[in-house]
Amino acid sequence: MADVLIIGDGPAGLSAALFLAKNGQRVTVFGQDNTPMHKAMLYNYLGIPEMTGSEFQRVSRAQVQQQGGQIEDVEVTHAEKTDTGFAVTTANGDRVEGKYLVLSTGTNTKLAEGLNLEKKNKGIVADEDGRTSVKGLFAVGWNTRLIRTQAIISAGQGAATALEILSLEAGEDVHDFDVVE
Repeated sequence: MADVLIIGDGPAGLSAALFLAKNGQRVTVFGQDNTPMHKAMLYNYLGIPEMTGSEFQRVSRAQVQQQGGQIEDVEVTHAEKTDTGFAVTTANGDRVEGKYLVLSTGTNTKLAEGLNLEKKNKGIVADEDGRTSVKGLFAVGWNTRLIRTQAIISAGQGAATALEILSLEAGEDVHDFDVVE
């Protein structure tokens, strides 16, 4: 069983996965790398003077895997709440369980609807840490901001959600701040 299941491999999902994996969580990301980032050109992403979205995806996916995160190239067709957390079913019929679930599904809110999450015209309702009305279920990225979306905002939301999950697991506030040795 994974600690955290993440559906979606754009900036929000990969950012959450990176922070979680780096801090010892067992993370499984479900994403087929068909994000709109492949159409993007990054000029306004802090710390990156210029990069194509495809290069961003390649580097980000590699970072997650280098930290121990698992990326599954398969579509998730169903998600449900269980007694111990969440379970997702993939297009090939596999069922994977985890304690937490993070939805980072772009403009596709079908899985959120199946989990009875509240939606408004701006997307899935989630707080600043990605928490939804369902305990242990988080939503980040474009699916929470169907209007006014931006890759760097999505990545920040993913990081905030990761810190929230890490804090829940630790029972105290957690910060992710590395220093030069």
